[in-house]
Amino acid sequence: MNVAGAGVPAAQAGGTAPPHAPLVARGVGKSYGEDEGELNQVIGDISFSLRAGEIVSLVGPSGCGKTTLLNLMSGLTQPTRGAVLWHGQALGDVPKGIGYMLQKDMLMPWRNVLANVTLGLELTGMSRAHREKKAHAMLGKVGLAPYYNYYPSALSGGMRARVALARTLVTDPEVMLLDEPFAALDFQTKLVLESDMARLVRGQGRSVLLITHDVEEAVSLSDRVIVLTHRPSRIKAIHEVHLDCDRNDMMAARDAAGFTAHVREIWSQLDVRMGER
Repeated sequence: MNVAGAGVPAAQAGGTAPPHAPLVARGVGKSYGEDEGELNQVIGDISFSLRAGEIVSLVGPSGCGKTTLLNLMSGLTQPTRGAVLWHGQALGDVPKGIGYMLQKDMLMPWRNVLANVTLGLELTGMSRAHREKKAHAMLGKVGLAPYYNYYPSALSGGMRARVALARTLVTDPEVMLLDEPFAALDFQTKLVLESDMARLVRGQGRSVLLITHDVEEAVSLSDRVIVLTHRPSRIKAIHEVHLDCDRNDMMAARDAAGFTAHVREIWSQLDVRMGER
């Protein structure tokens, strides 16, 4: 098993940003509280790069600050220490090239599928004809073309997740940040949607940073898996995942030689305690 970063300090595990790394965390830390002596330190010291065209998963104990880290990487929250770099420049706000998809689909019930997908394009001022053309094309790619006029209440959980994915992809983000977007889905729907997402992302050279509690999901989807410690979180290990199979087929990935070994190794490094998810 190829493991990079195991037992290496976080600053070294991230290393110097490789060429074509659009998003970089450099010595990032995050604390909350006004009194210096009572700071609640959530993120300790984290450094890593998200390379162009790769899928990276973040796994770690519940409460270790994974969502906080994702918010830092998006520009929604500013770090207390260190910096997040977007194409080499300090990230001060959410850049146009980042798309964010949450566990909850956040669909607007009064908008039909097409109108939900076009929301981000609408906010950019794109003409209605142009944004609807793009949305129809994206709905076709996620298998929802016949449902463009349906409202969220008429859709299954898997279909709603597809709408949310289409809404994220239709803005052509260079980097996608995903916070457990498939956690609430049944196993069959989850595998199909993961495969579709991987195909759409890899086919267009996008980068993905994914939070998940599912180690098997992390290994099957990802080119690298970053294991975080308890808070204040640091990087415990970075696993390079190499599977000899179609990486856009999640069942093929789970059947591939080496898959189980990756899962076991990552599980052995997770500090999961009783009572945690």
